Amino acid sequence: MGGAQSRRSGPPTERKIDRRLTTLIAAVYPDERRRPGYAKLAQEIRETTGRAISGTYLWELATGKKSNVTLDHLEALAQFFGVPTEYFVNDEVADKVDSQLALVSALRDAQVRHLALRAHGLSPASLDALLAMVEEVRRLQDLTGTDGKGNPRRAAAPDPGAQHPEH
Repeated sequence: MGGAQSRRSGPPTERKIDRRLTTLIAAVYPDERRRPGYAKLAQEIRETTGRAISGTYLWELATGKKSNVTLDHLEALAQFFGVPTEYFVNDEVADKVDSQLALVSALRDAQVRHLALRAHGLSPASLDALLAMVEEVRRLQDLTGTDGKGNPRRAAAPDPGAQHPEH
């Protein structure tokens, strides 16, 4: 086995860093057209955290080409993105953070915010009825997928790996 296949068959942590990094990038920069390239992102990380990281190295981590990330780099990434360092290595922590990111992403939509604000103060029975209606509409629109915990499955994060490293 060689190439990408062998990279994906390494220890579970190595296979997750790329996905978790791309999830964070997409959460902080939801508009792909305005998302900085890896060189610019690395510069922002350096300026914010004071820790050295290159655009090429960041691209390699995000695309799974490198997985031997150092603790210093994990700490810099965690500090920059505002997540615990454990996010990159602990599934339970990652699940909690990903749920919070999904909520933040949903709340960026003005209509979702408006719906949530209008629902505030309704009785528990009314909220249950409203949730049942939302679930039915999601089913009708074929949006019933969940993450295994009953939370709506988010659309796949855009793949920043499609960008090329900037030098």
